[in-house]
Amino acid sequence: MISAAVGFQCPDCVREGARQTRQNELPFGGLRVANSAITSITLIAINAAVWVLILLTGGQGSRWVQTLALTGQGYCGSASDPNSYYPRVSSAAACVTSADGVWIPGALDGGWWQVVTSGFTHVQPIHIGLNMLALWFIGPSLERILGRTRFLAIYLLSLLAGSAAVLWLSPGAQSTLGASGAIFGLIGALLVLTIRTKGDLRNVLVWLGINLVATFYISGISWQAHLGGLVGGLIASAIIMFAPRQNRTAHQVAGLVALGLAIAVALVVRAFVG
Repeated sequence: MISAAVGFQCPDCVREGARQTRQNELPFGGLRVANSAITSITLIAINAAVWVLILLTGGQGSRWVQTLALTGQGYCGSASDPNSYYPRVSSAAACVTSADGVWIPGALDGGWWQVVTSGFTHVQPIHIGLNMLALWFIGPSLERILGRTRFLAIYLLSLLAGSAAVLWLSPGAQSTLGASGAIFGLIGALLVLTIRTKGDLRNVLVWLGINLVATFYISGISWQAHLGGLVGGLIASAIIMFAPRQNRTAHQVAGLVALGLAIAVALVVRAFVG
């Protein structure tokens, strides 16, 4: 025991209390991480690795693009020319009878992995560059506030919500790829965080507005993935940030699991609807 301004202190007790305080210091129940950029760096590395693989195997014409990108219905591609396909062939059985036909499954008829892999797939350098730059600016800040697990939950649920929106709202033969749905989810998380902490909404709303305008006025952008990811991010972050303090983690887990199940049900129902 040592003397202090108000009585005495136990150094071991102080150290233990400080250790527990640091562990529970994050405002929404997450644990403080030593390096809040690790998760974003890992996600960027995965996206970059897939991009390099596609670049080295033909770019836009790479079979990896056909395999990883999100396509609703499968189609009959050409083995000799990845950029060509047989528009009149609508089944795997008929495809194998074509001269050089190779069936490329869609997410609704066997290619279920595409709802995840499409969010890590890019072809154009500017596409991956802008998405990864946004992730680098937003990700570490959110992870510093939310903790690694909660940040990653928002990212992945936003990605899946974007894929679900694409499958419900896009033409079946249209392919979608890129991390934009997940990025919009992170923007949604910033919006919820600003509301929760009673911060200044102007900067976030301006940024969101610019991105939404670009979404609807620049050709080739999947507004379905962007809006689906935004809605997924808003809901996931609201579950985390507005959970009651008592049994907070249990409420957060239950809410996030329920959201994940709702997205899964939407995907399964869409597959049965065809």
